[in-house]
Amino acid sequence: MTDVTAAAPPAAKMRKPLAEFWRRFRKQKVALVALVFLVAIMLVAVFAPWVAPYDPTQPDYNAVLEGPTAVHWAGTDAYGRDIFSRIIWGARISLAVGFLSVTLGALVGVSLGIVSGYFGGLIDSAIMRLCDLLLAFPGILLAIAVIAILGPGITNVIYAVAVFSVPVFARLARGTTLQLKRTVYVDAARAIGVDHWVIMMRHILPGTLPNVIVYFSMRIGTSILTAAALSFIGLGAQPPSPEWGAMLADGRTYMGVADHLTLFPGLAIFVTVLGFNLFGDGLRDALDPKLRTN
Repeated sequence: MTDVTAAAPPAAKMRKPLAEFWRRFRKQKVALVALVFLVAIMLVAVFAPWVAPYDPTQPDYNAVLEGPTAVHWAGTDAYGRDIFSRIIWGARISLAVGFLSVTLGALVGVSLGIVSGYFGGLIDSAIMRLCDLLLAFPGILLAIAVIAILGPGITNVIYAVAVFSVPVFARLARGTTLQLKRTVYVDAARAIGVDHWVIMMRHILPGTLPNVIVYFSMRIGTSILTAAALSFIGLGAQPPSPEWGAMLADGRTYMGVADHLTLFPGLAIFVTVLGFNLFGDGLRDALDPKLRTN
C-alpha cells in the first residue's frame, strides 16, 4: 500500500501564493520598514481630524511665523496657522492625488496595453504611436499642458498626472501580453472558442499584474512629487488648501527668515516619496522570479 504521508508534497510546495509572497517580502527589511511608515502615514491621513492638534485653515495672528515650539511642533506660517496640522491634513490631499491619479492611469494604460498586444496590427500601431506621442513630452510639461486646458484645481491635477502615467502602463502591459498570448494555455483557450475578451481578462490580465503592481507603487511617489510641483507653481491646490506643494510655495517668500515654512513640507514630500520607492523596490524583488534566490 502506498504511504500517503510519504507521497504528499513538501509543505513548502503547498504554500498559498500570498503566504509565499509574504515570506519573500519579509526578507526585504528596508521595504518592510517603508511599508510600516506608509501605513502609519495613511492612518494619520485618514484620522486627520482627530490627530491634528489645530484647524489647518484657522489663522492666529498672535502667533505669526513662530518657529518650532512645544505648542506648535513645526512652527506657524504667515497667518499663524499650525504647520504640523497642515502637514497632517495635506497628507490626505497628496495621498489621494497619488492613489487616484495612478489608479486612473493604470486602468486606462493596462487596458490599452493588453488590447494592443493581443490584437496587434493596426490597433497595436495606433495605440503605440499615441503612447509614443505622450512619451515625447516630459511628464511635468505634459501635466502642465493638461492643466492649461482643464484649468487649475486639485481634481484636474489628478487627470493631468493620470495622463502621463497611461503610456508607461500601456507599454508595460503590452510587453507582458506579447509573451503570454503565445503560451499553450492561451492557444488552447482560442482553440475551444473562448471569447477574446474572456481570454484577455482571465488568462492575460493576471499575468501582467506583478509588473503593474510594482510600477504602481513606485508611480505613486512620482505622482505625489508632480502634484506638489504643480501646486508649487500655482496650477494645483489653491489657497488655503494645506497641500504640501502649495505650502512650499507659500514659504519660499520667507526663506532665510522662517525656514521652517519650507523645511517641514519638503521633508514630508521627501520621506513619503522615498517610502513608496523603497516599498516598490521590495515588491519587485519579492515578485520578480528572476530575482528569487529561494
